[in-house]
Amino acid sequence: MIETIGNGWMWTGFVAFIGVMVAIDMLLLGRQGAHRVSAREAGVWSLVWVALALAFNAALWWWLDGQLGREIANQRALEFLTGYLVEKALAVDNIFVFVLIFGYFAVPAEYQRRVLLYGVLGAIVLRAAMILAGALLIARFHWVLYLFGALLVATGFKMLLFADHAPDLAKNPVLRWLRGHLRVTDDYHGDRFTVRRDGVLWFTPLFLVLVMIEISDLVFAVDSIPAIYAITTDPFIVFTSNMFAILGLRALYFLLADMAQRFHLLKYGVALVLVLIGAKMLLAELYKLPIGVALGLVALILAISVLASLWQARRQQP
Repeated sequence: MIETIGNGWMWTGFVAFIGVMVAIDMLLLGRQGAHRVSAREAGVWSLVWVALALAFNAALWWWLDGQLGREIANQRALEFLTGYLVEKALAVDNIFVFVLIFGYFAVPAEYQRRVLLYGVLGAIVLRAAMILAGALLIARFHWVLYLFGALLVATGFKMLLFADHAPDLAKNPVLRWLRGHLRVTDDYHGDRFTVRRDGVLWFTPLFLVLVMIEISDLVFAVDSIPAIYAITTDPFIVFTSNMFAILGLRALYFLLADMAQRFHLLKYGVALVLVLIGAKMLLAELYKLPIGVALGLVALILAISVLASLWQARRQQP
């Protein structure tokens, strides 16, 4: 039996909210066309998404406080906030990969927005399916939580060991297969993914970029979904915190892309967070780490890694 605070109208309302926000994004893209997203525009949208997430959490707390009591309201609100922070941290790690992919394909800045919009759409569908599958597995096989915990610890240590190793996209098997089986144009054709030449369908390099973005999110989702289930097993909290992090990913990318190298130590912070969350899951039967303590530790680790990155970048300046 899956236990959740979310009832039918809450699920329906939140899914409708996602649909409305995506529709607004699509409408703005259609009106504004391909253009370079400024740091100011990205900053405004990043603040909007964070504000919406916090407002949602406050509204959820208020509703739960009236319906189920203060204790449950406090617990679920902390779970949402912790899950959102963890997902945001993992999203930042996504950004490092996006920078690498866009750089490898030399994607013009004005085309990146459309790629990320469709990438987010794919991520929403993918994450929703994985969250549902995770909830069903945990409800039927509780031991899956320990498998998730072991996966997070192993991934965290792997990230610590290989944080400075950038993947070689030229040797990526998926990319090599696509280039060998699809007709791909040599140049970009605006922000289009396909074009027709003499009645024959051709794919543009931008389509290859989109596929690589979707694959990278699939890889990160393998860490992301278990991480959020280490915070809470309530599917509604898992889904909403994950979706808010995903919906704000595109704005966060344009805000931080040019400064990615300044936050290079954040990868180590994310790795330590994964180890912490995985250990919390593995040791749950021996010691249940309070969610408030987990939130504080995650925030502290991320804050230290960001400050250390800025300090090191400043020292290296001539």
